[in-house]
Amino acid sequence: MVIEDVFYRIVFDSRGKETVECVVITENSYGRAIAPSGASTGSNEAVAVDPYKIEEIEERVSKALVGLYVFDQQEIDKALREEDGTENFSSIGGNFAIAASLAAAKAAANSLGLKLYEYLGGAFAKELPYPLGNVIGGGAHAENSTSIQEFLVIPVGAETFFDAQRANALVHRKLKEIFKKKGIFAAKGDEGAWAAQITDEEAFEILSEAISFVEDEVGFEIRMGVDVAATELWDGEHYVYRDKKLSREEQISYIAELIDKYNLLYVEDPLHEEDFEGFAELTKSVNCMVCGDDLFVTNVKRIEKGIEIGAANTVLIKPNQIGTLTDTFKAVKVAKDNDYDIVVSHRSGETEDETIAHLSVAFNATLIKCGVVGGERIAKLNELIRIEDEDYMTMTKIRWLR
Repeated sequence: MVIEDVFYRIVFDSRGKETVECVVITENSYGRAIAPSGASTGSNEAVAVDPYKIEEIEERVSKALVGLYVFDQQEIDKALREEDGTENFSSIGGNFAIAASLAAAKAAANSLGLKLYEYLGGAFAKELPYPLGNVIGGGAHAENSTSIQEFLVIPVGAETFFDAQRANALVHRKLKEIFKKKGIFAAKGDEGAWAAQITDEEAFEILSEAISFVEDEVGFEIRMGVDVAATELWDGEHYVYRDKKLSREEQISYIAELIDKYNLLYVEDPLHEEDFEGFAELTKSVNCMVCGDDLFVTNVKRIEKGIEIGAANTVLIKPNQIGTLTDTFKAVKVAKDNDYDIVVSHRSGETEDETIAHLSVAFNATLIKCGVVGGERIAKLNELIRIEDEDYMTMTKIRWLR
């Protein structure tokens, strides 16, 4: 079964910005996938190319892929890399590459009558991740809000994915009530989280209050996490918050204090993207999921560097950061082989494409980070509810529960 045609179209993401969708066609099936985009991006990510170069790049990608065996994902992705010829996909674009790579995998799965997670994960894809929900947002996702980019919830006591997502949605709704009661205006940011003119400390306290209400209603534990997005705060010498400046050592101490004070389960990018040693220092001092996003950018070489010195214990996986499904799989394998947890993640500029829901199951991810509300976020969450409903699944275990 060979690839017979490849074409792209320009579509729109959740910000109303142009992005690309790829369709890969075989004799008896097709697959399609859309490239997302991020606002808070690591400098080592694959480069996104202007979608309006579509005609030129479509011709190049088609020439590279047509005639290839659709089930040979590694050969497909190798062809994309060879056609591009750069380390960071700056020629054909990481956006064009990942859309083609994922579309090819979906075409292969469809031709066999399999769901994508079944095709990629086989008999071992039997566990669902917990949803990691962004409920209060700031930083690069919302102006004049918190310095910390995301305040997150993890419904660790839930026994089903449906119950877990319901709990996250209830926290999101309860926050709206609390903000209104306190006379705080809150609007939704890029990912549907509430953005308000409050300090980080106020956000922690308000979120703690909302969680307490919801725990009483659902009858199980909900934990907090944060995405600091510290690269966005780093000015080369200090971490610049709205109310303070912290040195590197002060930042490490501050994050450790937050973990202890609020019993945080998850902390993402607590230091800037090149501070592997700082990540290692923090990781050794806390009992928590310390996750690298900008630090690792789904890149095997950077993950291996982190493993060597003990930087973090969790890897955020964003396929469009690296450009192909094969490279994404390699990043996951290296991380899991070294006992790192996996978090499959959306981007702030998302679409209705549900692919990462399937990847989270295929990769046996501990968490999936894809928001709580908004059609482009619900597309992933509802897909996981369908997978849970159609197949025998259990929730994955979280090693960091205390």
